[in-house]
Amino acid sequence: MDLDSPVIDRHVSAVASAVNAKLLEVSDDVWHDLIKNIAALRGDDAVVRLLAASVESNITTLLHMLGHGLVPESLEAPAAALEYAHRLAQRQVPLEALVRAYRVGHGRFLTWCLDEVDRQIQDGAMVVPVVDRLLNLTFRYIDHVSERMISAYQQERDHWLLSQNAARSLRVKALLADRRTDLDLAQAEATVGYRLRQQHLGLVSWISERTEGGQGLARLDRLTTAVAETLGCRGRPLFVPCDEAVAWSWLPMGGHSDVAWDELVKVVADRDSGARVAAGQLAPGVDGFRQTHQQALRAQDVATLARPGRQVTTFTETGPVALLLADLEATRGWVWQVLGNLADDDEQATRLRETLRVFLATGGRYAATAERLTLHKNTVQYRIRKAEEAVGHPIEGHRSDVEMALRICHELGAPVLRPTPT
Repeated sequence: MDLDSPVIDRHVSAVASAVNAKLLEVSDDVWHDLIKNIAALRGDDAVVRLLAASVESNITTLLHMLGHGLVPESLEAPAAALEYAHRLAQRQVPLEALVRAYRVGHGRFLTWCLDEVDRQIQDGAMVVPVVDRLLNLTFRYIDHVSERMISAYQQERDHWLLSQNAARSLRVKALLADRRTDLDLAQAEATVGYRLRQQHLGLVSWISERTEGGQGLARLDRLTTAVAETLGCRGRPLFVPCDEAVAWSWLPMGGHSDVAWDELVKVVADRDSGARVAAGQLAPGVDGFRQTHQQALRAQDVATLARPGRQVTTFTETGPVALLLADLEATRGWVWQVLGNLADDDEQATRLRETLRVFLATGGRYAATAERLTLHKNTVQYRIRKAEEAVGHPIEGHRSDVEMALRICHELGAPVLRPTPT
């Protein structure tokens, strides 16, 4: 039977009319089902009341659409539903909870409609086309309104992040600059909304590609939260935007004494391939709050300059190199002086540098170097000999300088290497 048949429309309208007669009961049932099944929606009384208003307004709109044969895509999203989406964004309730609410609520609403179909329609041949019509219209409505809700949520989230974090940014920068020894820690914690008497891990995160509005910050905020959860932080991280695509953050590490760096690197890669992160080291108290942040900034200097760079750069790995970047020109000249021709920016010098770096890191053991680089021992011996020739002097007499110069080349690449003719 044709789904656009007037007979089917009359049956759908009758079903809608019967459900509408029990509007308050249906709305209350859907509302209770959402609260029961979606924990993220169980907020304070004001938010719960907004959910009830959102549910009732959506059901009212759905029944009006079914009763009058309206096109779902032509309808405006209910005002109460939009207000509820805005409030969830401000409360930082995950967007997934809002989207799931529409799916769960739709299913519960359909239960009431299908019960009415069973009561009203005696002709078995009419049941399937009427149900098909109900499903078609209501799914289209949910799809249409869900898109409006997602857009409203994201716009409010971006606006809220920018406005709330602008004020927090000023307070955090004042704390970073305040070096008083008699600082009132309780007042400082209340001011920034973050506990200072614990271990901190400072991060600087940024988006390399162009972003619009607050999209970049929203991505970094989600990524920071994911990193904190992965590392086992019990509290929320302190997230402070610098601009629309760069943010500072502090992870509340409590009493942790180490960081699962491999897990941090993995979650960043999995959650946002376009984001980059620089990390300081664990440090305690208000002085550690400042110290780990400064280390993260220095690690960011390395990450920004390095060619090619990594997605995650840590001060633990790059600390000495980061501190040398205060004078890049002098650092580059020193690298050239220590490494001689081994500082050339070409494929042969790159191979020799990497072999020599691993050789020195393994205590000068040829077999260990060959195993780590998957090379034959004779190849390693040959490369070490050629590397010494390129340096121009015996390495043992200048071992610490050579190791540091090789580490700088490994971390930064082209910016400190000697250009060679193409």
